[in-house]
Amino acid sequence: MDPVKIKYGLEEMPSFGELMLLGLQWLAIMIPTIVIVGKVVAVLHYSQSAEQIIYVQKVFFIIGVSLLLQLLWGHRLPLVVGPATILLVGIAAASSSEISSIYTAIAIGGIVLFVVSVAGLFNHLKKLFTAPVVAVILIMIAFTLTPMIIDLCIPSTSGELAWLNLCFALFFVFCVFAVSRFVTGFWKSTLIMWALIAGTIVYHLFFPQGFEMAHTAQSSINADFLLKTKINLSFEPGVILSFLVCFLALSINDLGSIFSVGEVLKLKDMSGRVTRGLSLTGIFNFLAGLWGIIGMVNFSLSPGVIASTGCASRFALVPAGVLLLAMSFLPPVITFLGGIPSVVIGGIFIYIMCSQIAAGLTMVLDTREGFRFENGLVIGLPLMLSIVISFLPDNVLNTFPVILRPLLGNGFVVGVLAVLIMEHLIFGKER
Repeated sequence: MDPVKIKYGLEEMPSFGELMLLGLQWLAIMIPTIVIVGKVVAVLHYSQSAEQIIYVQKVFFIIGVSLLLQLLWGHRLPLVVGPATILLVGIAAASSSEISSIYTAIAIGGIVLFVVSVAGLFNHLKKLFTAPVVAVILIMIAFTLTPMIIDLCIPSTSGELAWLNLCFALFFVFCVFAVSRFVTGFWKSTLIMWALIAGTIVYHLFFPQGFEMAHTAQSSINADFLLKTKINLSFEPGVILSFLVCFLALSINDLGSIFSVGEVLKLKDMSGRVTRGLSLTGIFNFLAGLWGIIGMVNFSLSPGVIASTGCASRFALVPAGVLLLAMSFLPPVITFLGGIPSVVIGGIFIYIMCSQIAAGLTMVLDTREGFRFENGLVIGLPLMLSIVISFLPDNVLNTFPVILRPLLGNGFVVGVLAVLIMEHLIFGKER
């Protein structure tokens, strides 16, 4: 494989014009995920559009601050920060619990991640995460989000048009995959953004009666969201344990993202960068929990962007962080972004989750010892259990003991525990 050709190194500063253009490209890559995940969680929690807008404003703000501090003090790498999909899995699974219990658990998970990072315990924990375990985690995130994706593609308000919404979602997904097959560079990196725009326009042309835009009486610049929603701490043991498992997966995601960029740039001082980066991720997840919003993680797509642009300068992401902060103070911008139909968001989720499944399969098939029948068993049982638990009817879940419901009723948590048992206890000695 040819080495990545770097025009601007990690500590090099592009010219002002190039800096702004590169910053806008990074922003275009970050916005879709923030909007998609932020809107999905906001709708899960709140029925009023004003509350949903405030929620997304807070997500924009804290990710902007997190990005800037990571660039200037944390891992100091050109890494995208965004809302953690794995925490979305936990939030969706714990939707029957109080909001305060969910975000208390996220805050506790953030503190635990910070302590483990500072203490250097990841050298011990990472031994648990072999290729099959990480592959199962990647694939299970997609599978356990399936019920939520179904609700997005076939919203309850669609009525008799439900089948048309499903047909549109399927057609839309195939179109996105077809386009992704032929585009490269900047267009491939920003494909999700263009898909959101095109999908929204086409959907509203075919379903004009479904066009709804949230309204807000707020001024164009508003900072009231900074004072909103400090949660009341509520300690529910089952929910806390469930999110601690989610944070275990989140930490591996963060670790992999940081190392992937370090490998591309051939950096030698990765130990300090990993400790600072993971510690800062823990702190901001703690703050996000206290503020009542979903936590964040470093995304692993940065190496592809670096390869396509030739720019590895961490300073190129600073304009993106500043613009994220500016957008958080503009409710009309958040309102406009909130007009994306849920069917389009559901289709984008299918595209993203399929990419994640492909990454998981590639990881387990590319192992040095090769793929064996036992690998299939280690992967198969956790995936089956996660699917079964994710689709259990509510009347069955309600029969579980209250303290165990957030654990046994969470398909992702059950799957993670199953794959660790299969990999390290049942087949550990044999393999």
